[in-house]
Amino acid sequence: MANLTVTLETVEAQEIHGVWGKSSDRTVSKDTPRLSAEYYRAVGKKEGEVLPFYVLSRNYDPRTEAFELLIAGDLAAPPLAAFTLEAGLYARITVRPKLGFLWGPAVGEAKRYFYTKWLPGSGYAARNLEYELHTEKSVGKAPSIDLLFAVRGKD
Repeated sequence: MANLTVTLETVEAQEIHGVWGKSSDRTVSKDTPRLSAEYYRAVGKKEGEVLPFYVLSRNYDPRTEAFELLIAGDLAAPPLAAFTLEAGLYARITVRPKLGFLWGPAVGEAKRYFYTKWLPGSGYAARNLEYELHTEKSVGKAPSIDLLFAVRGKD
């Protein structure tokens, strides 16, 4: 397992614009590129030209392994839907793929670590919203992305 560190931070509310779709654990690897292509068509840009870029999931249902998926950025364009990232407390993990292009396994490993190792003993509960934040750090020789998980103190 990679050396993963979780940091807590307060994030301000932010409006982003994107394309929603239904997804699941089984289909996310196909749904993400499909929705990304829709997003890039809507903003008239090529893949990778929009930073920051968000891959957000919310309302995960563990029984069906289904969730809502949003591919978004700061650019507003029809027919993109506006969405406000809630202000509040977030747990952040910076992810670096072992090979500079294999994001899927690295993100999966970080999410498993967050939910099965860090969260249970943390004193926090997940708020069922998480997102990948792709920035200028996501490109180049040593790319990284940040995963942010909305959390709250346990009751």
